[in-house]
Amino acid sequence: MAATVKECLELQLLEVEMLLSMFPKRGEFSLDADAVPSIQRYLRNADGALPPQLEYRIALDVGEAKVKVELQVLLPHMYPQVAPQLFARSDALHRQQQLQLNTRLTSHISSLDPGDLCVCEAVQWVKDNSLPFLETCQASAECAAEAVRAKEKLHRMWIYSHHIYRQELRKKIFDCAKKLNLTGFCLTGKPGVICVEGLQENCEEFWRVIRYPNWKHISCKHVENIETEGSVDNLRLFHSFEDLQFQAHGDYGLRNDYHMDLGQFLEFLKQHQSGHIFQILFGVEGKLSDN
Repeated sequence: MAATVKECLELQLLEVEMLLSMFPKRGEFSLDADAVPSIQRYLRNADGALPPQLEYRIALDVGEAKVKVELQVLLPHMYPQVAPQLFARSDALHRQQQLQLNTRLTSHISSLDPGDLCVCEAVQWVKDNSLPFLETCQASAECAAEAVRAKEKLHRMWIYSHHIYRQELRKKIFDCAKKLNLTGFCLTGKPGVICVEGLQENCEEFWRVIRYPNWKHISCKHVENIETEGSVDNLRLFHSFEDLQFQAHGDYGLRNDYHMDLGQFLEFLKQHQSGHIFQILFGVEGKLSDN
């Protein structure tokens, strides 16, 4: 007999309890404070709306040097009947090694018996198999460093969203930009606009993280790549990651009427040599009002 969503969610909570006992220290196991309670509420009243998919992160120490590798986990409602979404990442890995590690992780998980809980197995596999990728990455770092110093590339991404309101989402955006040494801005309200600039791999990591697991109504409208033989810092248009909040139109108490003043936004773009981006974002040529 096929398992129900309720049965699958009960198994997911059992696995979370097991993982919490395996990783009791602060910072080892991270999940949203309402993640488990929302599932528990659904299990008490299965006629209600489905809870958000369970999402958490596990920080692992790999090898004698205790290199940090993070396993990001997203569980579909029908896990373990369907495969989980797993992604292992580490600041010590280059993008290619990280891709190879995750390809092998996915292959290993797909080889297991369907219907079995497998996050604990994934944790052990990452701990046992990450070291060769870390050593390869370290061995090639010195050779790659010379080429990186010779020619770097500034990457700038212009990201559009229907709106950006939630405080927890804004915190995720700013924390991620700071961690990845990205400059730019986040325009809060409706519409929402994000610009990030820095090293290409850091911008792409930012884009992956803020969309994870699934942010609807968001798209990367434009990407700029500028090559330099010096430091990419000399090419940045922004000196920090700014919080933009211009004058809003509409009723502040009604969320959907919280529109930002796009005239002020256009002026901001022009001050940062980016006036041409307005048409790319909104499909119309921007014009400043006469004051």
